[in-house]
Amino acid sequence: MALLQDQTSLLSLPIEQLPGEGYRRRQLAGWLYEKGARQWDEMTDLPRALRSEWAERFRISEFADVAPYPSQDGSVKYLYTLLDGQKTEAVYMPYLNRKTICISSMVGCPAGCTFCATGRMGFGRNLTTAEILDQILFAAHHQGHAPREIRNVVLMGMGEPLLNVENVFAAIERMLHPQGLAMSPRRITLSTVGIPRGIYKLAESGLGVRLALSLHAPDDETRQQIIPTAHRYRIAEIMDAVRHYYAQTGRRVTLEYTLLRGVNDHDWQARALAGLFKGLSVHMNLIPWNPWEGAPHQGTPKAQILKFAATLEQQGIPTSVRWSRGRDVGAACGQLALKQPA
Repeated sequence: MALLQDQTSLLSLPIEQLPGEGYRRRQLAGWLYEKGARQWDEMTDLPRALRSEWAERFRISEFADVAPYPSQDGSVKYLYTLLDGQKTEAVYMPYLNRKTICISSMVGCPAGCTFCATGRMGFGRNLTTAEILDQILFAAHHQGHAPREIRNVVLMGMGEPLLNVENVFAAIERMLHPQGLAMSPRRITLSTVGIPRGIYKLAESGLGVRLALSLHAPDDETRQQIIPTAHRYRIAEIMDAVRHYYAQTGRRVTLEYTLLRGVNDHDWQARALAGLFKGLSVHMNLIPWNPWEGAPHQGTPKAQILKFAATLEQQGIPTSVRWSRGRDVGAACGQLALKQPA
């Protein structure tokens, strides 16, 4: 049999370009995206000769190895070793009424946010469309779910999705396709540190997915201290793109804001933050900072977090505090760094 890297990845192909025609193609799509088959032998209603032929030409999995790390809170961090030996991560999070997965778009991240362990790693490479999708499919399989039982996907793992637009958008198209994962666009959230040209592309794409903006400061001076790449895009430029996205889609924008002690957690910053988003439908997620080894920051105390939230609410900004899951296995927001838990 051909080496995996020499084969064509099935998950790289649009549904309409899968091998076979008509009924056979629909069968294959069903095995991949509805039933979550990981082996050709599982596809029992396909003729044996056809399975053997396709097994020589096409691969199903994008991973050489996967290590799951379960957290005490029920979430699971997956460390994926890709076929070229590079690694990335995803986090599965079960809730009472839904199953969510946080997936990556890159190996590492070029944004370099000082409060994020992934940013400390630097940039490895973009993930392919197939590698993005297979994070969902493998996690579902490992959890004993059919892929479509995972109904919420957040692109908030490693990487900046809007610097990998072609592969990310193609993966989202498979998530939305009725013969793919058949997801609602309202159940898919793309998080960006603020890439204006990418936000415009998302607005014009017709995908209809939710936008989450990781702003982390209401003023350029503070933002440039904690997000080195913020020197390229001023907040006013980002906000123009966000307003365009809102005008085009009508979708409420989620704001992600990691609170850092003495840096971006002052009362005046809460008031300034509220002022940026007047006239937009937004929801603020305040994220208590999650510690990691060697970090140059401290988290904001709980009392100040709640005061910051109250100030936003008083200014008319709906606000939640998002307490992260998976901290004990390095799976919480800002902790992904390819580390094996102790």
